[in-house]
Formats: sequence, structure tokens, C-alpha cells
Amino acid sequence: MSDDKSRKVMRELLREHGQTYAAEAGIRLRDTPQPLYRTLVLAHLLSARIRASVAVATSKALYDAGLRDAKRMTESTWQQRVDALGRGGYRRYDERTATQLGDGGRLLLDRWGGDLRKMREEADGDADSLRGFLRELPGVGPVGADIFLREVQDVWPEFGPIVDAKALQGAERLGLPKGVADLRRLAKREGATHAELASALVRAALDQEIVEECRDRAAA
Repeated sequence: MSDDKSRKVMRELLREHGQTYAAEAGIRLRDTPQPLYRTLVLAHLLSARIRASVAVATSKALYDAGLRDAKRMTESTWQQRVDALGRGGYRRYDERTATQLGDGGRLLLDRWGGDLRKMREEADGDADSLRGFLRELPGVGPVGADIFLREVQDVWPEFGPIVDAKALQGAERLGLPKGVADLRRLAKREGATHAELASALVRAALDQEIVEECRDRAAA
């Protein structure tokens, strides 16, 4: 694909789909405990074999239920967590996830005082160390850890830019360059952040209609 065509495809992708999943879930991501924790829970939800829209809706349902930080999550009952997950549509995994969220909240409180910024400090700029800490939390496997890093890279820039395997799959489907530097160059022209670029590419990887829509509009 020519550089001009790549620019057009990237422009269409970011124009329509350049939103992080955290933003879609109503999380105003800042380097403060509550939005970071909510993003972690969202990453946990997104990592399951379930539609992203359901994970986003469930993140909102947990927030509406008051389960907005590790302390409140841990203090809630298992049934309260199950009910909130169910209201978001996360029914297939609700009971197991309710247990994991409670146990994960307790571990986060006990080891890092419920503050993911302390986990960041302990990782000391090493993304692999941070992934390892995240994977200690029940239910946060390799996929969940990668999603969290992808979403927070704009506020934790020492771990970016992150364009993971799923995002690169989206770039390939769109016919865009596979190199991270080239993708960043194209996105920068559109004013997109690292996290917005990565999320847009992931959306393309997950939805062939997005790929066809962007390519068709770029060719028009």
C-alpha cells in the first residue's frame, strides 16, 4: 500500500474508531488510584472470550454499583459482585469473575495498598516486571496484562509505545505498515495518542466490518 493510501486508511480508522476502551467505558484515565483500578478491572473483563461491548457495559455496571476501587470491591459481597456483573451482561463468567475480583482486590490492597502506582514504582520502568505483577492478580493473565498496558501507556509513558500482537494483526488486515515507528508516524499526523492508535488497531483486528469500512472510505 502506498504511503498516501496508508495515511487515508489511518485517518478513517482514527476518525471513527480512535477511542480507547477506557474512554468508551467512561473512565477519565489519569495517574490516580481509582481510574487506574477501573482500567485494570476493564482489562480483566476484556480478556475473556466475550464481546468487547459487553465488557465495557459491565465496567460501567460495576462503577454504578459503587465498586470503583480495590477497597470497595473487597468489601462488597460475592453476591453483590455477581449481580453487578450480571447487570452488565457478563453472565457467562459472572460467578468465577466475582471471586477473582474479590481476591484480586485483596491482593492489591495487601501488597500495594490498593494503589497501582506503587506497582508501577516497583516495576521501575520494566514492562516485563509490570506484566508479572499484574499476572499475580487472579484472572489477569497475559492477555489482560497486555490490555492494561496498552490502555495506560499514555499516562505511564515509560512502558510505551505499545502496539501489541493483536494491534499488529489489525494493521495487517488494514494493509497498513507493520512497523511500530511507521504506524506511530501515521497516527501522529492525525493527532492520535499511543493508546488511541493501539485501541483503534485492535478494533480493526476484532471486526472485519471496520476493516472494509475504512478501506472503502479511504478509496472513495
